Amino acid sequence: MVNDDAVAKARTGSDAANAGAAEGTAGGGKARTKSRGRPRSFDRETALEKALLAFWEHGYEATSVSDLTRVMDIGAPSLYAAFGDKRSLFEEVVRMYGTRYGSFTDRALTEEPTARAAVERALREAATAYTEPGHPHGCLVVHAATNCSTPEVEESLRDRRNANIAAFESRIRADVAAGALPPTTDAAALARHTGAMIQGMSQQARDGASREELEAVAEIALSIWPRTGTHTG
Repeated sequence: MVNDDAVAKARTGSDAANAGAAEGTAGGGKARTKSRGRPRSFDRETALEKALLAFWEHGYEATSVSDLTRVMDIGAPSLYAAFGDKRSLFEEVVRMYGTRYGSFTDRALTEEPTARAAVERALREAATAYTEPGHPHGCLVVHAATNCSTPEVEESLRDRRNANIAAFESRIRADVAAGALPPTTDAAALARHTGAMIQGMSQQARDGASREELEAVAEIALSIWPRTGTHTG
């Protein structure tokens, strides 16, 4: 993918020079002063969404700059002018994904009264989100790192996955302190189990599991949660 970036950038300068020469001879040899810029039809949000779907479907490493310019329907110069290099574009894609498709975990942790209720909601919403039509199945943050040889990208995605696990652990510890979970609860292990279930459901969705099948997995995952006599989550 680095070679794609280098070739595209090298072509940018050549394309600009050729364009300038052509403009200089147009209209009886009179030079035009109007800048070419990006085509008026360029829609940044639409192009970004198309890049998101490409990365989501194929992963970071397998999606080349030429793939991106094709699906985004823009030239390499426009891609670099609007988004920077491939890695910068991917970082913006991941942020968009988190807001548009991957925010159900944060909402569950914020809005539900207990850790167990939050996990139950997150698992059920994952079953729906990972299998709904109209976009690739599974989770971009899980699958985009497949066979990734760019350490910065791999680390960034790993940090995001680990942050989700840490958020679950923090919520579980709060419930232990409040008496909603037994004092013997292993918060770290329970949080990691939740993370493993969500990530595993993502892979299962990629492999063709249906929403109903993933919801059944969620039910089994919830059955191992410890309870206290006063627990209502």
